[in-house]
Amino acid sequence: MRREEIVKHTFPIAIAGLIAGALLISSFIKTADYSILYSVANSRSRAVDEYSATPIQLQAIIHYATSPIVPQLNIGEISVTFDVLKKRSPCNFLVFGLGYDSLMWTSLNPRGKTIFLEDDPHWFQTVLKDAPSLHAHVVQYRTQLQQADDLLSHYRSEPSCSPSKAYLRGNEKCKLALTGFPDEFYDTEWDLILIDAPHGYFAEQPGRMAAIFSAAVMARNRKGSGVTHVFLHNIDRRVEKVFAEEFLCRKYLVTSVGRLSHFEIPSFANMSSHDDARFC
Repeated sequence: MRREEIVKHTFPIAIAGLIAGALLISSFIKTADYSILYSVANSRSRAVDEYSATPIQLQAIIHYATSPIVPQLNIGEISVTFDVLKKRSPCNFLVFGLGYDSLMWTSLNPRGKTIFLEDDPHWFQTVLKDAPSLHAHVVQYRTQLQQADDLLSHYRSEPSCSPSKAYLRGNEKCKLALTGFPDEFYDTEWDLILIDAPHGYFAEQPGRMAAIFSAAVMARNRKGSGVTHVFLHNIDRRVEKVFAEEFLCRKYLVTSVGRLSHFEIPSFANMSSHDDARFC
């Protein structure tokens, strides 16, 4: 998602095609049921005639059709999230990380809320310079990757981290709870959460432990209907794998493509059975 400027011309065109195709399919679905007397050809023609893209969608199509810089996620990984967005959009979509695919994600959730959380202020300015319409915030994490094992032990012994009591805003006792974030992070009920940040390659980097834990807490505390879709990238890395097993749960895993895993997490109220001491 970040700084790898891979110069490939086919992938940006594929992304542009994905976005354009999604818009056409969406408009076709909305118009195809007007009358069974219309033929498929006429329905398609009507869909094209009545199609109206949002400005952000048009911007994204032009951007990815002409840019040599590609997202870090491959087309298979993107499609996993896109398939859910087609069904849930417009929805509330939270993305950990800001990057070359941010304009794409925003355009695939037209008229919905898509926000990005970025911990690198310099990178934040770099991305927003080229895409100022993105809805993004600079945030700070309290963790370091080298603390991953200690944080797991802490979670198991700290009551404010337990599934039945866990909360995020102002929860200073639980070191895995994301605190000090923008109000809309806490006040919005998220339908989709994509975790592709913060950095988790070196010991001093924040790692994704708190993001994974907090996504699980928000999903379990959901008040609205339906599940929360959580997508975790870099599932091949040890920390991501261990924390996914602990908080996102193997039983909620829907699919894995490449290095991306998709979980559907029900709210605490809709769980048929639960263990107050463990998330899974």
